[in-house]
Amino acid sequence: MAGEGTANGNQRKLPRFLCLHGFRTSGAILKKQLFDKWPTQVVDKLDLVFVDAPFPSQGKSEVEGIFDPPYYEWYQFNKELKEYENFDKCLEYIQECMIKHGPFDGLLGFSQGAILSGALPGLQDTGMGLTKVPKIKYLIIIGGAKMQIKSLAEKAYSSAITCPSVHFLDIIGEKDFLKPSGIKLLESYVDPVVIHHPKGHTIPRFDEKGLESMLSFIEKVQAEISTSEQV
Repeated sequence: MAGEGTANGNQRKLPRFLCLHGFRTSGAILKKQLFDKWPTQVVDKLDLVFVDAPFPSQGKSEVEGIFDPPYYEWYQFNKELKEYENFDKCLEYIQECMIKHGPFDGLLGFSQGAILSGALPGLQDTGMGLTKVPKIKYLIIIGGAKMQIKSLAEKAYSSAITCPSVHFLDIIGEKDFLKPSGIKLLESYVDPVVIHHPKGHTIPRFDEKGLESMLSFIEKVQAEISTSEQV
């Protein structure tokens, strides 16, 4: 687990996000990916906490040779992405992390971590998970997708998800195998901020427009949590 700073020069509490990494990677890898790609004017405005998924990798990681092991996964699934194993244990583990390292204002997720992050507000609202922690208020979704399992999808997306969210989406689509399901995920959200990029299924760098959108989203989150602290 790794955390970043909790206050800026004005001693305001920074928005605190639990960061969920991609399939068969790690918290340390996600931290490196973000801090290598995102400018300080973004990461310095967030309090980011990185954790490893609960299960050691049960197969080859696509980042072998690029990032050092160990590698982890949040849950297991079949080739059609329609059967999950250990999903309940995954939810319990995330709740334990939120209790231990929280409270959190929101979640940041990439790939498998983004699929989870995008579903958790709805699963929490329907009582399927995260029942012992405060409501998830904000989301940063990078390379996300809608869950395909009907029993989970019915609970996760049964109602429109209203928490403010920003979604990173590959503008071309051919490079990101999750894009079709990522577009379907957007349909479950009310007024999502969408940042387009051409880099495929990865954590992208910002162009000028994307950076402006991200900073605006962070400013909104910061203003809301500062107001709530004064109440």
